[in-house]
Amino acid sequence: MTTTHEPAPPSSPTPHGHSHSHGPAAPVSRHLRKVIAAVLIPFSVAVVVGLAVLWPGGAPAHDRTGVGFDRQTQQATVARIEKVDCKSVHASGGATTGDPGTGTGEGAGAGPTGGKPGAAAGECENATVRVDTGKDKGRTFVEVVQPDSPRQLHEGQQVIVAYAPDAPKNLQYAVTDVNRKIPMTLLAGIFALAVVVVGRMRGVMALVALAISFMVLTFFILPAILQGSNPLVVAVVGASAIMLIALYMCHGLSARTSVAVLGTLASLLLIGLLGSLFIGWAALTGNTDDSTGLIHGLYPDIDMSGLLLAGVIIGSLGVLDDVTVTQTSAVWELHEANPSMGWRGLYRAAIRIGRDHIASVVNTLVLAYAGAALPLLLLFSIAQSSVSDVANSELVAEEIVRTLVGSIGLVASVPVTTLLAALVVSADRPGSHGPTQAPAGRSGRGRRRKR
Repeated sequence: MTTTHEPAPPSSPTPHGHSHSHGPAAPVSRHLRKVIAAVLIPFSVAVVVGLAVLWPGGAPAHDRTGVGFDRQTQQATVARIEKVDCKSVHASGGATTGDPGTGTGEGAGAGPTGGKPGAAAGECENATVRVDTGKDKGRTFVEVVQPDSPRQLHEGQQVIVAYAPDAPKNLQYAVTDVNRKIPMTLLAGIFALAVVVVGRMRGVMALVALAISFMVLTFFILPAILQGSNPLVVAVVGASAIMLIALYMCHGLSARTSVAVLGTLASLLLIGLLGSLFIGWAALTGNTDDSTGLIHGLYPDIDMSGLLLAGVIIGSLGVLDDVTVTQTSAVWELHEANPSMGWRGLYRAAIRIGRDHIASVVNTLVLAYAGAALPLLLLFSIAQSSVSDVANSELVAEEIVRTLVGSIGLVASVPVTTLLAALVVSADRPGSHGPTQAPAGRSGRGRRRKR
């Protein structure tokens, strides 16, 4: 005859019960906290010292060139539109010459849309534009808009006008762009609202960290580079400050966040080394378009190749934060779910998550760069250049080096951060999450057979 005993109900949770939330993790041992602090405190002090030593007094002044963004601008409104014959205003009625966005006299138009379909070839528009800001507030001038101009104007439209004080009085103002402040501000507000609604307090802190990041970029990195400081050193110090502020502000002062900081720092060092090596080896000058050419003309002492490397480091930082925080959180949650798992098991489990993350992030990064360079790629396609010729051109080679160096750093951040997190979370904490389950068949309250 066989009798059985019902299994005992599960024991009550211990004080170290486990949660799958992303809230504060159980603290690591005091010894490990000291080890982490011994690394991060000197690093943080070095960043603060670097900020103090390199802090600029503001961007150095220079005489305006009147080219691109380096010109005086005012806000204005299109007061009236009048249709006229193109011949009467000495316009061709055909394609405009030069850059229509610069608004340099007749034939330059501004507006949010392309040319009007079906417009008569000889029918132009005289746009009377009223200046709304500056010393000439209330002054009007006439802008000629040709029928196939890439931009068209309409009455009541808010525009930006360039002011050339040395030009003849009737040519001092010209429409250069549309005033997009209202839609851009509205879009930014929708973004902030979405972040706060979904992220709640974490979302608020993320927005604050984002604002501080822009302040570091605007008030430290850019002026320091213009002042003549080494772009690479400035980028490393500035990126480190952004990393420390953003990670600790968004994720709290904890060992988990500190491990993410260490993983990000190690990856940034790798990106800096690889970027410096291959930018020098490929002889990339960093001076490949009108913007960089203007910068080099105004500030010839700036190391343009160093500026390129600085851009690689800063551009990689945002994605690195995402990868390292995700991997660290994965290790912590795996440990919370199974405290008996050793660091090797934690690493193997978390690296499987990391492989999926690598695939998605690298693909995202490459496509982001390809999308940004799409007009350039179209030009090479029109020219029927071979792939090797396209890749060898400096303009494209810069993007390839930028993409591949950043991607290598991202790929390396996954095993590095995962290993650090696994070692930290499993060290010096044996048996700290409750008793280990007894082997089956050894408990007196299990099933037993009586003969």
